[in-house]
Amino acid sequence: MTDENFIRTDRNYIKNLLPPRPKNGNKGTFGTVLNFAGSIYYSGAAYLSSIAALKVGCGLVRLASENEVISRISVLSPDITFINLGENEYGTLSKDSLKYIKNLKRPNAISIGCGLTTFPPAKEFVLKFLESHLNSDTPIVIDADAINILACENKKPVPLNSVITPHPLELSRLLKVDADEIENNRIKFAKKASGQFDCIVVLKGKNTVISTPNGNTFVNSTGNTALSKGGSGDVLTGMIAGFAAQGMKLEDACVLACYLHGKAGEIASYKLSEYSVLASDLVNFIPNAIKEFTQIL
Repeated sequence: MTDENFIRTDRNYIKNLLPPRPKNGNKGTFGTVLNFAGSIYYSGAAYLSSIAALKVGCGLVRLASENEVISRISVLSPDITFINLGENEYGTLSKDSLKYIKNLKRPNAISIGCGLTTFPPAKEFVLKFLESHLNSDTPIVIDADAINILACENKKPVPLNSVITPHPLELSRLLKVDADEIENNRIKFAKKASGQFDCIVVLKGKNTVISTPNGNTFVNSTGNTALSKGGSGDVLTGMIAGFAAQGMKLEDACVLACYLHGKAGEIASYKLSEYSVLASDLVNFIPNAIKEFTQIL
């Protein structure tokens, strides 16, 4: 960290951010997430990012993925709905997948990137999708392989109302800066990326930094090494998208999701130890983190 000004997101800051749950609400009230995620190599990423969005209260998650991914995840959860985007020899999405989503009802939030791979068909899909949504006001969470795909492009199509969620190595690819330098100046480079790409940046890691184009910088106060497992970032992506789908400002959705993600890791580690928490365990402790801010016993 540096001595630059920032807001530390402690319990007092977070307590008023949870979106309301009107008594007469229905699944439409709480929004829909459209999640482009998964490949035959990383189907778990599609599951984790989808179920996490539901765990934070969004009404419906539509997982748009490859045929085999859907077959696997439908066995794991009856709660996720699916859009079958076909299949190809790479086992991931392709440009042909776009034709299946043209007539879909507009979602309240979109997430893209978890477990997609960077194979050529997936790369073409991600770039075409982001380019077609440059001026969309729908919140878009860009994570994982979607970030790696953007890093390879000279012109990076980052939509208007979006957030990128890199870890230091992913941000180093985007900015062409050494990862150790980023780790030693986390606030500086999160702000630099936010200004350069005109989007919110969630720089993951110890004391996750959230930087916004309007100049706000937040440093998260929760979390521990229980989060240091593959799939933890997929859970965070789902949480951000799930909150955004409920009508939260994307900035607030990022701040709240990061805090609760870290808190879920802390609570899980009390039960399982910091050594043994899996990303799939983390999802199950999201409710415990949320209950600290509600009247539910």
